[in-house]
Amino acid sequence: MNKLSRHSDPILQPNPENDWEKEAVFNGSIIKEKGGYYLLYRAMSSPKDHDGKQLSLSSIGCAQGKDGIKFSQRKQLIRSEYGWEKYGCEDPRVTKIDGLFYIFYTGLSDYPPTPTGIKVCLAISKDLKTIQEKHLITPFNAKAAALFPKKINGKYALIITVNTDIPPAKIAIALFDKIEEIWSLEFWHKWYQNLENQTISVERINTDQVEVGTVPLETEKGWLVFYGHIQNYYQEQKRIFGIEALLLDRDDPRKIIGRTQDPLLIPEKDYEIEGIVKNVIFPSGAIVKNKKLYLYYGAGDTVCALAFGNIEDILKNTHNNPIKKVYKLKKYHQNPILFPDPNHAWKSKAVFNAAAIYLNNRFYLIYRALSNDNTSTLGCAVSTNGFKFEHLSNEPIYVPRIVLEQKIRANAFSGCEDPRITRLENKYYMFYTAFNGLNLPRVVMSTILVENFAKHHWLWSEPQLTSLEGVHNKNACVFPEKIAGKYVLFHRTGGSEIAIDFTDKLDFSSTNSLQNEGTISPRPGLWDSKKIGIAGPPIKTPKCWLLIYHGVSEIDDQYRLGLMLLDLKNPLKILYRSRYPILEATELYEKEGLVKNVVFSCGSVLSGKTLYIYYGGADKVICVATADIDEIISNY
Repeated sequence: MNKLSRHSDPILQPNPENDWEKEAVFNGSIIKEKGGYYLLYRAMSSPKDHDGKQLSLSSIGCAQGKDGIKFSQRKQLIRSEYGWEKYGCEDPRVTKIDGLFYIFYTGLSDYPPTPTGIKVCLAISKDLKTIQEKHLITPFNAKAAALFPKKINGKYALIITVNTDIPPAKIAIALFDKIEEIWSLEFWHKWYQNLENQTISVERINTDQVEVGTVPLETEKGWLVFYGHIQNYYQEQKRIFGIEALLLDRDDPRKIIGRTQDPLLIPEKDYEIEGIVKNVIFPSGAIVKNKKLYLYYGAGDTVCALAFGNIEDILKNTHNNPIKKVYKLKKYHQNPILFPDPNHAWKSKAVFNAAAIYLNNRFYLIYRALSNDNTSTLGCAVSTNGFKFEHLSNEPIYVPRIVLEQKIRANAFSGCEDPRITRLENKYYMFYTAFNGLNLPRVVMSTILVENFAKHHWLWSEPQLTSLEGVHNKNACVFPEKIAGKYVLFHRTGGSEIAIDFTDKLDFSSTNSLQNEGTISPRPGLWDSKKIGIAGPPIKTPKCWLLIYHGVSEIDDQYRLGLMLLDLKNPLKILYRSRYPILEATELYEKEGLVKNVVFSCGSVLSGKTLYIYYGGADKVICVATADIDEIISNY
């Protein structure tokens, strides 16, 4: 992706002679008129007493220039007048349509600011000298709204950022038959109730924060919008404020047809790194002159800055990015589907991380159950539809049997953990983690006849240790069929990589222990940078093996799920690996539990075209997400 080049210095700086813009001037929105260029910007006063509060009051200024770079004739255009903007007017975005200037901005009705007191407002001007009307726009928390500069299919279109201060924020589109509907609170109440269908999926990962930047630019390829994409938003010391771009369909701006893969700009210059707010840049205005992009942005929440780029290169690279929308699994709306049971001690603390089986038109979950003294056993639940499960037994179906699974210290974690189950001919092969709370975990295998499983006769074979002593190993399974005459096994050695082994037999009673004949490694800088491991056994499709896997980030230690597509004849050959996670902790039942911010899967079921992925939420409950198998494969 071609990066932007900066103008040598900020183009607008605080003016010590005007108290209303003495502290800061930033986030400038540009518009071209016959007389030249107008830059509307957020101005902050020197600290003052305002309605009994000590604050730097924000208002909106307007400056004029002839070349889009040098500006003068600065004046205050919009200031606080009504209750919904009592404590400031921030971050304007100006559009001219139907002969009038529509200036959307953020109004603050509380101080210190609260989410309910941060809303979108509108000022209407006929000449950018005076304001004829003002309106409160949103009855809910929102910022960063911009009106498209022309109607789309006969409708006015607004791009807006919702829930900016109760994240995750969502970028959304609103369409209006009449301009007056924009300030109809009745319209917005109905619109907000259907928010999910109004949003465009911009964020890539659950720790991103996104916000609309510029008024959309009309191009031959589509509507080009520059926006703020903040990585690692919830960790202040690790935040990266980046400027990125979206290309929206000309006839349906709810559809992303192109986007940047990486930031066009991040804080690097002194005036971006230092300021009232450090390490912040934010896009706020854009125009094109002779195929040259002029991108206006706020730097350090203190000055207005300018960067340049070749518009054709930006459009080309944005349009050519193969990832238009980050694919996510669909979470079941009634998650979680299984909870701990305080009436049964062996599963009173948690039920999670379930293997999955589909047998005789029924879904089975063989789940890890945790008692209050932290002993792990395995239970079983059954369903006819994959969503509503009932426990099969009031007792575990599998309990610790070997020394390595026995508890050594009171209340230490021990037992049989995180099963994965594969059917080979007339047997189910279960691999799980054995742990005694002291020694390194090892992989164990036990089998059961399909016939006995169907009858709920829990006649498991003697457990066999399959991994080497003294080697941290877990997350194991066997492929559901041989490849080139050999069994293929996944596991994880050393605590970070997926290991692959090939063996002639599934008998580990002697020296046939798991080794490490091939590996798949974490990826530096991405969501799976710290460690990875398989979810459930891979699923065979006509073109490839589909492997769901978990990854942990070095930045935030969150567990997320991704996918790989492996060659049918050589599973060491990765055909595709998801750049972004397909499932992550976004719901309370995934974010709060025994371990925060964890989604962890040990199994899935393919029934017809629907893939059911079962996963543990925060190491406490069991959940399910679904995907269309053709869609999940075709996305890559």
